[in-house]
Amino acid sequence: MTNPVIVGGGLAGGAAAALLAAGGAAPLLLERETEPKHKICGEFLSTEAQLHLAALGLDVARLGGAPISHVRLIAGRLSVEAKLPFAAVSLTRRRLDAALLDHAAALGAAVRRGVTVRAVTDAGLDTSDGAIDAPTLLLASGKHDIRGARRDVAGAITGMIGFKSYFRLSPAQHAALTGYVEVVLFDGGYAGLQLVEDGSANLCLLVRKDRFEASGRTWSALLNGHLMAQPHLARRLDGARELSDRPITIAEVPYGFLHRAAPSDPQGLYRLGDQAAVIPSFSGDGMSIALHSARLAARAVRDGAPAGAYHARLIADVGRQVRLAAWMQRAAEGFPGRHAAVAGLSLVPGALAALAAWTRVPDRALRRAGLTA
Repeated sequence: MTNPVIVGGGLAGGAAAALLAAGGAAPLLLERETEPKHKICGEFLSTEAQLHLAALGLDVARLGGAPISHVRLIAGRLSVEAKLPFAAVSLTRRRLDAALLDHAAALGAAVRRGVTVRAVTDAGLDTSDGAIDAPTLLLASGKHDIRGARRDVAGAITGMIGFKSYFRLSPAQHAALTGYVEVVLFDGGYAGLQLVEDGSANLCLLVRKDRFEASGRTWSALLNGHLMAQPHLARRLDGARELSDRPITIAEVPYGFLHRAAPSDPQGLYRLGDQAAVIPSFSGDGMSIALHSARLAARAVRDGAPAGAYHARLIADVGRQVRLAAWMQRAAEGFPGRHAAVAGLSLVPGALAALAAWTRVPDRALRRAGLTA
């Protein structure tokens, strides 16, 4: 087996590097950032994600994540809440990704920061450090496409802009949010709010481009206008201090995307994380899917399985959850849809908890990956 090359040092890339290194390979991981940074992410670690990290030998508890036991869904003045059917943790990507890359390096992976991959070519990779031969390539560049290996996102949900910022809440609102992940549905998008390891609150949201433009085309106008018009967000952020100098933003993420292997695909190109499957953010399972893809890809590379077989296995494991979440996002976009969803869930005991379970990576897939739930 040639030494595999991994593009991207996020969850999927870092996990794959750790798994391959632990198995005796000598992977090379290329990460464009020179130091750990925050990323657009809800930072919700489901029980499946925690199982994957524990199997890697990474102690999430040691990193100090905030425990989450309940979910609350809000639309206007309607709300419904439930105890989650699993124990979750909230941890910033800056802390988690850094710990994972350090762990991979300690196991023997070569981690090179500050290297930008410009293109995937027939000869390998065109990078800011020159050409790199990569007959076995694990593409884990997250939401960012690489020239020469762009995703076919036809049919996915596009036209959304993502924002993320951190806030220090008032003591009363901090107490009210403790132990909860909150999802607020509003005209043109939705927002997630939860505490992270240092006690600050992560506000991560998606909004349609037309709604952003109508709100004034600036974060300040969106936050102080459209978002603060939502009663729940106005209450949570009353007296809060924004900690971020400016929000992290991203556009044109293809929610609901599932990579379909084609005969023309290079046999040595394995797509991981958001390069393989993008589940809508409200599901809270994006990090679990990224880690699941890393384990499947590392096993495929180790066993010499072609990339097409790996991609088929991944879609069999997570495709239903991604399609269900995409359908739910489309159904809740309009005024009647989001209010009807919250009202309907409030009428059926256990419905919200069941919905949270339906968008998880199933137990059978975890067992096939060598984990137990």
